[in-house]
Amino acid sequence: MSRLVAVGGGSGLAVLLRGLKHRVRSSPSGGGVPSAVPEPGGQPGDLIEELAAVVTMSDDGGSSGRLRRDFGVLPPGDIRNCIVALADDEDQLARLFQYRFPAGGDLAGHSFGNLFLTALTGITGDFYQAILTAESILSVRGRILPATLTDTRLRGRGTSGRTYEGESAVGASGERLTAVEMLPPNAPAFPVAVDALLRADLILLGPGSLYTSILPNLLIPGIRAAVRESTARVVLLLNLMTQPGETDELDGLAHLDAIEQHAGPGLVDRVLVNSTPLPEGPLRMYAVAGAKPVTVDRAAFERRGVEVVEADLLASGGLIRHDPRKLTAAVLSLAASEAMR
Repeated sequence: MSRLVAVGGGSGLAVLLRGLKHRVRSSPSGGGVPSAVPEPGGQPGDLIEELAAVVTMSDDGGSSGRLRRDFGVLPPGDIRNCIVALADDEDQLARLFQYRFPAGGDLAGHSFGNLFLTALTGITGDFYQAILTAESILSVRGRILPATLTDTRLRGRGTSGRTYEGESAVGASGERLTAVEMLPPNAPAFPVAVDALLRADLILLGPGSLYTSILPNLLIPGIRAAVRESTARVVLLLNLMTQPGETDELDGLAHLDAIEQHAGPGLVDRVLVNSTPLPEGPLRMYAVAGAKPVTVDRAAFERRGVEVVEADLLASGGLIRHDPRKLTAAVLSLAASEAMR
């Protein structure tokens, strides 16, 4: 069994957690979840001893941004997505937590899950205690850990010299980004997240938005240091497609370059990439929106000392996305190989 820590945010992290939760031995949060039963193809030895998600706290858009401004709470959106992904009864909970109030009132655009976490924060007086309470109530399989409990803001700079204030603006910059930074720059890392990283057997970066989900965590000095100091191997779960407005024209090596620019060289040990050809029909649809496949030059990675691991990761259907079960199988294979070192 392994201790896995996934680092990220947004929908990409939720996809990963949605698959991994089925291999969690029990609920570390004490939610009373029985031992997990492996899905078809899984073996009892595949079970994960501990699963934790270290989540970015820089979201300033949509419902989360409004709640930050109106109530001074930390952004609940990415935390909400992780709760839904790790919940024992995800189908029913997703309909409730992801429900957005329709137009026509002050609640328009807010999701119920964000309001739920905001209310719990008010009741308990502490954002992390609100998360713990939600984990217990909803029988979450794993732990959800904010990267920091400090109010932080993301700032980006583009090749044009323009500055983008806030995560939403960074993600919609529409130009190549030369750097991102966190304000305040020395925000303290959440100690529980640091401990999880130091104790991990495998650390997973992504999949997800490079500049607005993965890097914001590594811009927290304590998180960055814990990833580097941990004895765990660090695996970058490479995105399938570029993200219009944020990672236009970036290939796989450019993703690694951005991570090393902001977190230092040698952080990533392996990169997990999809080996399945992408379907032509969806590719044409994505191209209209400005998204292209993230290409991988294996030799270029290996010259940097980073091992490339290929696996079938593609979900079926009309969208080009990671399949949670396939991603889980690949991650557990990596974890097993690490356990044999």
